[in-house]
Amino acid sequence: MLINKDSCINCGLCVSRCPVSAIKEDTPEGIQIDLDECVECGVCKRWNICPTDSIYQQELTYPRSVRSLMSDVLTIAPESGISGRGTEEMKTNDVTGRFKRGFVGIAIEMGRPGIATRLSDVEKVAMAVVKEGVEFERDNPITSMMSDPKTGKFKDELLNERCLSAIIEFGIEKEKVPKMLNIIKEVSKEIDTVFSWCIASKVEPDGTIPHVKIVEDMGFWISPNGKHNLGLGKPAYKFE
Repeated sequence: MLINKDSCINCGLCVSRCPVSAIKEDTPEGIQIDLDECVECGVCKRWNICPTDSIYQQELTYPRSVRSLMSDVLTIAPESGISGRGTEEMKTNDVTGRFKRGFVGIAIEMGRPGIATRLSDVEKVAMAVVKEGVEFERDNPITSMMSDPKTGKFKDELLNERCLSAIIEFGIEKEKVPKMLNIIKEVSKEIDTVFSWCIASKVEPDGTIPHVKIVEDMGFWISPNGKHNLGLGKPAYKFE
């Protein structure tokens, strides 16, 4: 995003509307958008707060265009066909059946509005978890940003790009969960952003959730307000 300085009156109303504090007041030119910090989410423009309509979207070219892809909810990812930073798979496993019994799905979401993340940090996590032989979700836009999904290495030109958040998705055998969580815990010391990890598994016939005991026995806290999707859509796979 940019500000038209010919019409901007430096009122400062837009400053508090930026979720990543990229709009600066204390510059020699008055109100300016720090393009290195801006994630191209479009929030400042959609607030329609500017009295002179001076905020505008410049033409985005690669690699900067990935900021919009990962930050603007109105941008559609060609890999998934949906807006957003991941896929619908983990939240609709009853429909997709991607994670079978004995397996769990893991999503690591890095960054949040107000904090954001650099893709260089996402690469660090991807290269750490892939050592356990995981296969990244191919329909996730993050996977397409890797130069080598087998190593988790990202394309060099993307490493400094910044976005509101990014999600790494993969599935692993249930027995590998303890080691994977320890890997994530260790690599978290090397990254400069917040993150959350989500875990999903098929409910057993007796009503138990396979991953819960594993996670709790390791001393990790499980949020009590996690999502419980009913999966009422038409199944895209054959039931067991």
